[in-house]
Amino acid sequence: MRRGLVAAPGYPFLGGCAALIFLGWLLSWAWLVVLGILGGGFFAYFFRDPERPIPEDAGVIVSPADGKVVIVDEVHEDRMLRGPARRVAIFMNVFDCHVNRSPVGATVAVVTHRDGEFRAAFKHDADRGNEQQATLLEGAYGRRVLVVQIAGLLARRIIGWVHPGQRLAKGERLGMICFGSRVDLYLPRDCHILAKVGDRLKAGSSIVGRWT
Repeated sequence: MRRGLVAAPGYPFLGGCAALIFLGWLLSWAWLVVLGILGGGFFAYFFRDPERPIPEDAGVIVSPADGKVVIVDEVHEDRMLRGPARRVAIFMNVFDCHVNRSPVGATVAVVTHRDGEFRAAFKHDADRGNEQQATLLEGAYGRRVLVVQIAGLLARRIIGWVHPGQRLAKGERLGMICFGSRVDLYLPRDCHILAKVGDRLKAGSSIVGRWT
């Protein structure tokens, strides 16, 4: 979904800041004008939605999120994949771009939302109790990939832009999370993970793995 340089969920925040600026000008309250300008600058930056160069190699898997890799491990994913999987967890701080993208070219099979807590998303167990939205993707050769958007300490809204049956190109936008959060990517075991803990990634551009 393409909505300009700023993602659509940011428009109400920018509108509120514009209202503060107008009210401050109307009442000659300089501090309110400054507050509106500073707030508008922050929200325009936070909700930015830049274009990204997408790797054309069909064999690579790209990052679903901007941020820092905090976990790379092997787990048993029993909700949707129902088996062993490789996991790459990416923590997005408040300064990262929060628009999330499809790691592969695939069809959306399932989208589910689960209510939960709002604990710090960088903690290892945030995937267990935090509010989250899971998107199961079915790609070529029956490969199934799971993207889980996890709300964090400040995040209060997970926004999805896709629905079951929708076809996504690799790197296409699938949703966003507001104000600090985490995205967990679950991949089949027959792939080679290239991302390492501590790496900084860009959604749609950075390569996290390769099919073997």
